[in-house]
Amino acid sequence: MKQSKHSHSKNLTVITTHANADFDAIGSMLAAHKLYPGSLVIYPGFNEKSSKNFFVSSMAYLFNMIDIKEINSSEIDKLIIVDTKQANRIGELSEIVDKPGLEIHIFDHHPASKKDIKAHFQVNSATGANVTLLTEIIQEKKIPLSPEEATIMCLGIYEDTGSFTFPSTTERDFTAAAFLVSNGADLTTISNMISKEMDPRQISLLNDMINAAVHHTINGVDISITSVSCDEYIHDLAFLVQKMMKIESLNALFGIALMKNKIYISARSRSTEVDVGAIATELGGGGHKFAAAATIKYKTLAQTENDLVAILQRHITSKNLAVNIMSSPAISAAPEITCKNARNLLSRYNVNALLVVKNSNANKQLLGFISRQVIEKALYHSLDNIPISEYMSTEFAVVGPEANLVEIQQKIIENKQRVLPVIKNEDIIGVITRTDLLNMLVQEANAKKQQLTEERQTAAHPRTKNINAFMKERLPKRILKLLRHVGEVAGEFGFSAYVVGGFVRDLFLYRHNEDIDIVIEGNGIEFAKRFAKLYGARINAYEKFGTAIIIFADGFKIDVASARMEYYNAPAALPTVEMSSIKMDLFRRDFTVNTLSVALNSATFGHLIDFFGAQRDLKEKVIRILHNLSFVEDPTRVFRAIRFEQRFGFTIGKLTSGLIENAVRMNFFKRLSGRRVFSELCHILKEENPTPYLIRLNEYNLLKVVDPSFVLNQKLIFYFNSAQKVLSWFDLLFTEESYMKWTVYFMIMLRHKDKNKSEEICRRLELAPRYTKIFIKERLFAEECLNRLHRNMPNKVSDIYRELKDLKIEMLLYIMSITTHQHLIKNISSYVTDLRNAKLSVCGKDIQALGLPPSPVYGKILSAVMDAKLNGLVKSDDDEMDLLKKYVAEF
Repeated sequence: MKQSKHSHSKNLTVITTHANADFDAIGSMLAAHKLYPGSLVIYPGFNEKSSKNFFVSSMAYLFNMIDIKEINSSEIDKLIIVDTKQANRIGELSEIVDKPGLEIHIFDHHPASKKDIKAHFQVNSATGANVTLLTEIIQEKKIPLSPEEATIMCLGIYEDTGSFTFPSTTERDFTAAAFLVSNGADLTTISNMISKEMDPRQISLLNDMINAAVHHTINGVDISITSVSCDEYIHDLAFLVQKMMKIESLNALFGIALMKNKIYISARSRSTEVDVGAIATELGGGGHKFAAAATIKYKTLAQTENDLVAILQRHITSKNLAVNIMSSPAISAAPEITCKNARNLLSRYNVNALLVVKNSNANKQLLGFISRQVIEKALYHSLDNIPISEYMSTEFAVVGPEANLVEIQQKIIENKQRVLPVIKNEDIIGVITRTDLLNMLVQEANAKKQQLTEERQTAAHPRTKNINAFMKERLPKRILKLLRHVGEVAGEFGFSAYVVGGFVRDLFLYRHNEDIDIVIEGNGIEFAKRFAKLYGARINAYEKFGTAIIIFADGFKIDVASARMEYYNAPAALPTVEMSSIKMDLFRRDFTVNTLSVALNSATFGHLIDFFGAQRDLKEKVIRILHNLSFVEDPTRVFRAIRFEQRFGFTIGKLTSGLIENAVRMNFFKRLSGRRVFSELCHILKEENPTPYLIRLNEYNLLKVVDPSFVLNQKLIFYFNSAQKVLSWFDLLFTEESYMKWTVYFMIMLRHKDKNKSEEICRRLELAPRYTKIFIKERLFAEECLNRLHRNMPNKVSDIYRELKDLKIEMLLYIMSITTHQHLIKNISSYVTDLRNAKLSVCGKDIQALGLPPSPVYGKILSAVMDAKLNGLVKSDDDEMDLLKKYVAEF
């Protein structure tokens, strides 16, 4: 900093914000100026020409604004920073943040990070707009505001919340805006300024662009690419790209937007090394070195982005190209080679992965790859003679010979590939292994390359972020308090505690789920005993698996497990368990979407951990397994894949779908116990509407796994849909009657199966005697009742009552579901809602009081009185007594 040109008193208080300040930052500086009277305001970028700065200059009399060149750093005793906490965003003032004696105050609404400036005083809270934080303090201190000041501050709230439409908007933002409006904020001015900057669609698109940005470093040049899509055309993509350039301080940016059926590209560059005009020309567009555009038809976003990356690599030459790093020739195997022979190939050539290729004329068609780890697991499960095509990875990345080190590293790490094929003109010219990549990285001496290596290695570690505020928003206070206490108790033992699985998954899917699974890195049972004692709860412990269930006094339960890894002695066997870490514990789980965990220890509470890309799959709505032998080890995961797919409206990934088909073809289910098969079917039948689940099971030919006689046809689908309507009707009666809804669907599956076949199915599925009784004896009796009612429709209400009174509610709902006779459905529903609850006011004691000795005739008399009541012949309790006396007199 230069010496001051003008006279300022020492002991200065200076207010600043981040470069490329938006209205929220400007409003925050003004608000801070009100809180620190006599302070000076330094506005980064004020000299740039824009409508925003023109507006600010018209309000300049509200700020005590100066140029940074007018002061000396030694004169600053107090630095007030708003809307950021990072030194690299405040320009030249970053040079003094470590100055001895400097007092730093920060007001910021962004999440904390390791790069934050250390402050002596800090206000940090998750609000939609930063100026909201300062407005609350001004309101609390009762500091007066002029209408002009209120307008600028309110403008910041409107801009940063997208006029209160962004998901980050909070109740506090509304309250702060209301306070500012009450102080004279001019909404017309705010509306004009917001509309001049961007309309809501542009704001939303810009937000998507920033979140979708991918940063590449090609030969030392930083290049950013962002790909977005929207259903409608949003004008002025170039303006948004330019705005993103300023906000993010980028060197070169390519914005790719799919709007309707066209792809639009807008590019901007500040670097002489990136000629965006030349690059756009290759894409069919044009422009000059620093601004260009192109329009593309009949391609996808992925294709366009791949084309762009390839063009960038040609224009920006890199020394470390794939062709220079790769091993050649590539070791490959035919898809029909057995797992046993594949292992011999791996040993012969001392490699850890094989490309799987199919000879097609003169070329080799790349089908996938298979790793040593997968082959060894297959052999462990006695799958020696199975072709490797059954377990190869079919989702993989490839590179061209001109691919640079960054792309190679990114594809190997992000796709978790042990081997990366190098393709030229559809020919496999070599492979890059992890060892090849490691050797090249070790040799890297260039500082920028070394820095890039560290960043990329970080990406290979679990993706983490703090979701503390999100948990507070989504979870009941009692659950949040319980989770905090779990972390505290685990900490006392020196253990690490995590909440994992479906509970965390459903947190992000906004689904209610209070089934809490806790994983302890340490002795889970020891923890459970201590925790249960503190709450006066009891536990059920399972030493073999290192698990426990904590059962509270009100019946609420928490499942606790020691972090463990599992291996299977044979396909479909129950797992053998060993102690492990949280990562290995999560790796044993069924699907990526179920591998999220949240740290609970006090120091890291609320830290989300994602080892396996679960957040990505939740966003893309895809069900993926964690490894290729997942369904071999536990075929029941197939049922769960379908259950999650249908419940959440997801799709099963391509590789996962192929492995399900493999599991069915190889019939790994034959080793499953009937009890495990039935348990999975039961879970499906308990879903809100199991019909689409059943259809999906049939598409994978999985109904035969339950029993070969089960066939899905239109009649079965009709009955399932009918049952869904009947059960929904019964639930809406709010009788609070407990019943087994799933049994109705299973009885429909057994419909038209005789007693012998039904018994065979029940034995095969190892059903408990009480279920066998329901599905055979009680079901067949209910069907007989229904057949009698079909043959001879009763005219009297009492006859309906006599026919149905011995049927449980499940049987009543079952026969309602399988009959199409509307009058009969009406009679059964009348019985369910009214008749089955009918009771007499008279009883056997009344008969005895009339002088008739106890005998079987009591039942006949009471039955006759009930018939009269049901048929409307008696209207009151007195009528019942009179009729009773009449019948007694006849005896």
